[in-house]
Amino acid sequence: MWWIYALLSAAFAALTAIFAKIGVAGVPSNLATAIRTIIILLVAWGIVLARGEYKGVTLTRHTLVFLVLSGLATGFSWIFYFKALQVGKVSQVAPVDKLSVALTIILAAVFLHEAITWKTAIGALLIISGTLTLII
Repeated sequence: MWWIYALLSAAFAALTAIFAKIGVAGVPSNLATAIRTIIILLVAWGIVLARGEYKGVTLTRHTLVFLVLSGLATGFSWIFYFKALQVGKVSQVAPVDKLSVALTIILAAVFLHEAITWKTAIGALLIISGTLTLII
């Protein structure tokens, strides 16, 4: 089932790039990011409240620290992504942004001790080489 969610994520990420490129035209990229963030905040909290997912949950300090760090990383990612979309072509910005897939594989091996199989390594190298091909 995870792959269905991953495919939906990829489809919406593709739409995000197209809608964002159109949306940042004539608007400061940081303002566009802030507006997008408000919408995401409303949708996410709407889902949490509708499903009652806030009930009976205890958040540890460890969990909060890493969720805050993740939020900061997401925020910086979005700020730089919108700026890149504002000044660059979607067909170049999006593939470079997806280089995060290869970086995530490497970071997962280093910090989470996840095994890198030959298939995973080859996939990461193909992503990196594909990204380089598109931007050179």
